[in-house]
Amino acid sequence: MSTAAIVPAAGSGVRLGADRPKALVPLAGEPLVVHALRALRTSEVVDRIVVVAPPTELDEMQAALPNPWHGWVHVVAGGAVRQASVAAGLEALSDDHELVLVHDAARALVPPAVVTRVVDALLAGAPAVIPVVPVSDTVKRVRDGRVLDTVDRASLYAVQTPQGFRRDVLATVHATTTESDATDDAGLVERAGGEVCVVDGDAEAFKITSPLDLRLAEALLSSRRH
Repeated sequence: MSTAAIVPAAGSGVRLGADRPKALVPLAGEPLVVHALRALRTSEVVDRIVVVAPPTELDEMQAALPNPWHGWVHVVAGGAVRQASVAAGLEALSDDHELVLVHDAARALVPPAVVTRVVDALLAGAPAVIPVVPVSDTVKRVRDGRVLDTVDRASLYAVQTPQGFRRDVLATVHATTTESDATDDAGLVERAGGEVCVVDGDAEAFKITSPLDLRLAEALLSSRRH
C-alpha cells in the first residue's frame, strides 16, 4: 500500500516570539518543517508528502525545501482552520495513496521509528492509529480557582503525531463533519464512532510551541549529532 503524509504548516509563530509561521522558524539553521519532513523521509515508509502552508507563504515554504525533495514534497495553500488545511491536503493527493499520515510540523524531531510503528499498525488492519505516551504529571480537575479532585492518570495518555488513517476513513470524517474546532483528526474519527488504535510514541516527539521548547530541541539535536 502506498502511504502519503499531510503536514499542516499554517500555524503562527506567535508563542515562539517569531514573525513568521511556526513551521518556518529556524532550528539549528533549518526550518522546523524541514526537520519534520526529514523524519518522515528517513522512516522510508512515506511515498509522498503534501505540506499545507498559509496562502501568503507558499513561495517561502517551497524555497525552504531542499532541492532534492521537490519531486517528493508538494506545497499547497491551507484554509482558515486546521480541519480545512487537512482537507486541502487530502484533495492534493492522488488516488493511489491508500494510507494517510497527518503530522504536525511542530513535532519536528519525531523519531522515524514512531512513523514506522504507525504505518505498521495501519498495514495490520487498524483504521486509525495514534502514537501516545503516558501522562507522568499529577492531574487535577479545577474550577473557579479550586481543586475539585485528582484525576486517575493510569489510563491517561498524551497524543502525538503522525496520526495515521486508512484514506477512506479520513476522507469520510472530513466530508461529513461540521466541526471547525477539532485539534486532531483522530478526534473526528472518535466522534463519528470509529475505532482509533494506539502505538507507542516517544518523548522526543514533543511539540515545539514555546522558546523553552525550541531550546530543548536544539539541545536534543546537538546530543543526536554527538
